[in-house]
Amino acid sequence: MRKPIKRRDFIKTAAAGSVTLGLAGKSLSMNNITSQQSGRIGIIGLDTSHSVAFTKTINDPNAGPEFAGYKIVAAYPKGSNDIKSSVDRIPGYIEDVKKLGVEIVNSIDELLQKVDVVLLETNDGRLHFEQAIPVLKAGKRMFIDKPIAASLTDAIAIFDAAKHYNVPIFSASSLRYINGVKEIAGGSIGKVLGADVYSPASLEKTHPDLFWYGIHGVETLFTIMGTGCKSVSRTFTPDTDLVVGKWQDNRIGSFRGIRTGRANYGGNVFGEKGISSLGTSPGYTPLIIEIVKFFRNGIPPVSAEETLEIFTFMATAEESKFKGGIPVETEKVLKKARKKAAKKNFE
Repeated sequence: MRKPIKRRDFIKTAAAGSVTLGLAGKSLSMNNITSQQSGRIGIIGLDTSHSVAFTKTINDPNAGPEFAGYKIVAAYPKGSNDIKSSVDRIPGYIEDVKKLGVEIVNSIDELLQKVDVVLLETNDGRLHFEQAIPVLKAGKRMFIDKPIAASLTDAIAIFDAAKHYNVPIFSASSLRYINGVKEIAGGSIGKVLGADVYSPASLEKTHPDLFWYGIHGVETLFTIMGTGCKSVSRTFTPDTDLVVGKWQDNRIGSFRGIRTGRANYGGNVFGEKGISSLGTSPGYTPLIIEIVKFFRNGIPPVSAEETLEIFTFMATAEESKFKGGIPVETEKVLKKARKKAAKKNFE
């Protein structure tokens, strides 16, 4: 059993081909940052359409040069145990990926013997910690699809384990690459002063409300606003969520989760020089390109710090809901989750 660590602060620095994770004022160089120009990709979890979509893109004989040298070769189909909408998909998705040249294996251990890198695609975030540990022990780079976990505690513990085993990982939603984000990042409206974004936010009883689907819009919000959210308040109805965050520099960002009527992805971003509307969903390709690039160079395109802030925002929104919508400080929620995560054993 490892010793509990009282204070963790994850910081990613992507420079000169290296990544550093900060821990209580110290730094840990991740020596696993080496070039892998080709690789066999394995999938854990065939209970999500992402598994099939990613395989179709990467294994396409006419795939672009971004995917050269990489191919999905094997999959362990087991995903959720009790989310019916996920469990029922598995037989069909097994047949779909087999047609694309993917071998079906009977365990994660068997999968790890056949692949170099891993896509953890299980739709059920409750299983991700358990499924991620053997991959990290094997020293294989891994992308963990949304949600990285079904609790802030498990999200922290997964990054703890990645640091412990010196293996780079990352997690992201494809909505991080929504149309318009690139231009805003390039300064099209100057400094971002605030943003109001929206996305579908269907609920799943096994996950905290926003963790299941609202995470798409929340990730868009943080892609635009960056880190530094200090408090969150949430207004909830069965049809709609409105979650408002206040950043340390007094900027305000909001997320509207849609459960009735027409649902889509988008938002408005307010800047020093103008106001810009976000466009439509970009599909999966921009994310898949970043995943394969990460498999090649080992540099996570999304920092652990930012992913943990996203999950802290959602966990704090959950607490605000339980407290009738009052503002809740993110640091208090994060501190509590860190204490729980420090007790989890991943050795």
